[in-house]
Amino acid sequence: MNAIKVMIVDDHAVLRSGLKMLIAAQPDMQVVGEAGTLQQAIDAAKSLSPHIITLDLSMPGSQGLSGIERLRTASPASKILILTMHEDPTLVRSALALGAVGYVVKSVADTELISALRAVAKGRLFVDCGSKDLQSPGERAAPAASTVPIDTLSDREREVLTAIARGFTNQQVADNLHLSVKTVESYRARLMKKLNLTSRADLVRLALEMGILKDNAGV
Repeated sequence: MNAIKVMIVDDHAVLRSGLKMLIAAQPDMQVVGEAGTLQQAIDAAKSLSPHIITLDLSMPGSQGLSGIERLRTASPASKILILTMHEDPTLVRSALALGAVGYVVKSVADTELISALRAVAKGRLFVDCGSKDLQSPGERAAPAASTVPIDTLSDREREVLTAIARGFTNQQVADNLHLSVKTVESYRARLMKKLNLTSRADLVRLALEMGILKDNAGV
């Protein structure tokens, strides 16, 4: 069995050292690199092509969430797992909408990070934002983007919705589902219209609220 190749991106050297020890102690994992800045991470990812990149959102010069897109561009095959101190559910949704496939707060990293890495490596979504509920009271007060029941979606529509919500590109969805990119684009447009959505972030939020991602997540 090939080891899961992980790259750690965090500006705190002591934390990187601790994470490296934790991950390296697993028989199915290997730390192939580490970086203290986003630019270092981008440069390293291009040459190392790790399976998973753990990314802190609060590094100096990291540009916050935009770092997710920059890393995905630098290493398209790498999966981005956010490891941060922020428990804000809105930030969770935004990170997933931009293509991250995992989100773990540092307060539970000692117990949840390894599970998150294994889940993400298998193509699953993993979210653990500590004590915060993904559907906080403040967010429930906002109007829902759609009232369409999940049962009204076809199996294929659900597959496309799930894949898009997990951050896959149209090309990746097409490859995974053995469809043409044009067909995926048609499904996506149909879903957006049918569910009354306007962005990928809306798709992620709706997928979480409808429980579509929950069976494949650490929530």
